Amino acid sequence: MLYTNWEELEQACLSCQKCALADTRHNVVFGTGPRDAEVMCIGEGPGENEDLQGLPFVGRGGKLLDDMLEMVDLSRERNVYIANMVKCRPPQNRDPLNTEQEACIDYLRSQTALLRPKIIICLGRIAACKLIKEDFKITKEHGQWFEKNGVWMTALFHPAAILRDPRRRPETFEDLKVIQAKIREICNHTY
Repeated sequence: MLYTNWEELEQACLSCQKCALADTRHNVVFGTGPRDAEVMCIGEGPGENEDLQGLPFVGRGGKLLDDMLEMVDLSRERNVYIANMVKCRPPQNRDPLNTEQEACIDYLRSQTALLRPKIIICLGRIAACKLIKEDFKITKEHGQWFEKNGVWMTALFHPAAILRDPRRRPETFEDLKVIQAKIREICNHTY
């Protein structure tokens, strides 16, 4: 079911019991940012800090994401919306199962339909495989553009992956500059 307004969508999401993740969550992590943003970042699912605070990307990875976005004049307060594919934390931060992704996908579709972003940035392989193409290879295809239904999509290494392997930072910075150029090319009010 697709929702036609933010309030109904958020209420449905916050009370969701569609999969077993509802049994172990502290908070549903709905999403954050301006609801007219032209740029949307989508991760795979909340971690421990996100589950406790009810906000996406708030731990060490979230701080790195904020720093990365700031390098290209983006922020969750001003001009980018941040969400996850699944809204509840998978145990031990494991990858979300396909059944969990499917249980949550209409919430993400509704967020995207209401937001109508011009650019979607997938944060990590899991989101890119679900949203861009099933066989997405993050090490080879990060920073490349894919156009789907009038929306430009790309993927960055997940902030947690960059924390684990700081050698990814230079290529991620290059990807961010490419994103900045695309924003300047197609967005009306991001900058």
